[in-house]
Amino acid sequence: MIGGIIGDIVGSIYEFRNIKTKDFELFVEGCKYTDDSVLTIATADWLLHGGQSATYYADWGNAYPYAGYGG
Repeated sequence: MIGGIIGDIVGSIYEFRNIKTKDFELFVEGCKYTDDSVLTIATADWLLHGGQSATYYADWGNAYPYAGYGG
């Protein structure tokens, strides 16, 4: 999970660019968490505590409304 979140943050500046290299810097200016990180954490929270998954997604999504969720 932590690796996925790190990858999401590091790759956030390349999300809409067709980058095909493995030679890039980590954690540069402009890197940020995205909806993928928020929903990964929501999923982990649900797996640890149980209940309705939709409740966790809604709660975490509402806590971070500008994470870049798609339409």
